[in-house]
Amino acid sequence: MLSSKEKEEMLEDAKSTERRAHFRFAKSKNQTRNSTIDEYLLFLNNIQKIFAPFKILRPPTPTKKNKL
Repeated sequence: MLSSKEKEEMLEDAKSTERRAHFRFAKSKNQTRNSTIDEYLLFLNNIQKIFAPFKILRPPTPTKKNKL
């Protein structure tokens, strides 16, 4: 569920003519071309910069009989 503050922010975004123009521009782009693997890896690499490193909550469980 969204908080009331998040709902207000979404409504403000919806009223913005500049934001609306950005969405229309993005929607009008032809996205039929598939990305190359290099472009996709670059995209994933750039996305990781947004998120902080995840904490490791527990140490790994040592095992001896794992088979892949």
